[in-house]
Amino acid sequence: MTNEAHGQLEDVVKTVSLKAPIGKVWDAVATAEGIAAWFMPNTFQPVLGHEFHLNAGPFGQSPCKVLELDPPHRLVFSWDKDWTVTFQLEETEEGTKFTLTHGGWDADTATAFGEKHTVVRERMAGGWVGILQKLVQVVEG
Repeated sequence: MTNEAHGQLEDVVKTVSLKAPIGKVWDAVATAEGIAAWFMPNTFQPVLGHEFHLNAGPFGQSPCKVLELDPPHRLVFSWDKDWTVTFQLEETEEGTKFTLTHGGWDADTATAFGEKHTVVRERMAGGWVGILQKLVQVVEG
């Protein structure tokens, strides 16, 4: 556990290498059907400024908004009131390098559902590992 100063916490950054062409990975991470297959049900549309919801199960419908869109390389969206999520795709010899960045963590802030960011960040840092393994299965399967 790091003893961080009050305020900004480090982004959660996870990278996976996918044995699939960038177009196939983009379809899996930048369409409603694709995102639902490995992450959560949603009303996403790949349109700049589009407001959508992620169905976060027990945490309900999380409001999101598309902030950046650069197919097939980059998608950034806000998630709930505090976070930004970035999907970065890079072509490699083997296929596609996919980097997820989950930012907006603040030690002095609680989430919309009343949990401290420090607690949720640890949970999500671990959770993203499994979520991205599911992405690998979806894309390579």
